[in-house]
Amino acid sequence: QVQLVESGGGLVQAGGSLRLSCAASGQTISNYLMGWFRQAPGKEREFVAAINWSGERPYYADSVLGRFTISRDNAKNTVYLQMNRLKPEDTAVYYCAAVYGRWHASRTYEYNYWGQGTQVTVSS
Repeated sequence: QVQLVESGGGLVQAGGSLRLSCAASGQTISNYLMGWFRQAPGKEREFVAAINWSGERPYYADSVLGRFTISRDNAKNTVYLQMNRLKPEDTAVYYCAAVYGRWHASRTYEYNYWGQGTQVTVSS
């Protein structure tokens, strides 16, 4: 079992930045594909970004490409999401997710473990 806890959310003005963290416990995440998803009110949970165990070739949703950066520190068992040039449409609850041994996954059903989420609100 892997437990995931997100932090770093908050209220920020449009154009600002936030850095989300996802701390894992229970197992090392070094062999896990780690992802970030978000869910806005009244909308389905959507893929944001993911990074494989080696940190190579992270991939992103088109809506955040060039603004968000996913990274990981396996020694700290932590994954990060740096969010720059935030827009009001980025407002959502952001979730960290993990799946063992995969190189690529962007659908919610592909992930086994989820955090409780952290709220990000971007004001215009």
